[in-house]
Amino acid sequence: QVQLVESGGGLVQAGGSLRLSCAASGRTFVTYTMGWFRQAPGKEREFVAYIRWGTVPYYTDVVKGRFTISSDNSKNTVYLQMNSLKPEDTAVYYCAADTTNRGSTLLRTYDYWGQGTQVTVSS
Repeated sequence: QVQLVESGGGLVQAGGSLRLSCAASGRTFVTYTMGWFRQAPGKEREFVAYIRWGTVPYYTDVVKGRFTISSDNSKNTVYLQMNSLKPEDTAVYYCAADTTNRGSTLLRTYDYWGQGTQVTVSS
């Protein structure tokens, strides 16, 4: 069993930055794929980024160059640094774990999910 707890969301002006954290407990995630997804009001949950053990991180095109995913295995924590935020980045952001390390952008491949943290970007 894996528990994921996100933090770091909030309200920020356009052009600003936030860093989200996802603390994992229950099992070490060093060999997992850890992903970030987001869901805006009235929209489906969508992939943002993942970090997969042994490979480089992967991002959806709309956040490339602005967001950075990283992990601290000693703390069982994965981060999402978000810079140059835009109003369209407003969403609930979710952390997810794929314990079979498939490196996928698909929601269904992730076994465990956090409760989400709200990010609101004002114009």
